[in-house]
Amino acid sequence: MKRSTSSAPSQRMLRVGEQVRAAITQILQRGEVRDPLIEKTVISISEVRMSPDLKIATAYVTPLGVADHATIIEALNKHAKFIRGRLGPQLRQMKYMPDVRFRDDTSFDNYQKIDALLRSPEVSRDLDPDSEDEE
Repeated sequence: MKRSTSSAPSQRMLRVGEQVRAAITQILQRGEVRDPLIEKTVISISEVRMSPDLKIATAYVTPLGVADHATIIEALNKHAKFIRGRLGPQLRQMKYMPDVRFRDDTSFDNYQKIDALLRSPEVSRDLDPDSEDEE
């Protein structure tokens, strides 16, 4: 069997990542994690990336309405073993339960930077179709 050398995630990695994301979201929504910091914060899980062997799940989270994301990420990582244990019933088809790691999702910040660049006068001038007629 030929191994793929592509760095893109496989269909299986994407499918399992989405299942893990949904399961973690349900655990957080039901308030199963007994931590006042986590209970009072709305946490959005944008993506879960699985390692190729499906043993590590990296969840990218955005705590909404909180300036200091680091404390929420730290609290989630502190409860990662508990969350992993709660994943069992929802992911019983898996041979191994993945270790869960939480990371801050910075993609929204990147989108804002790109949007600001596109709206800057220099880029707007280059994108304006009327500017070519003036030359």
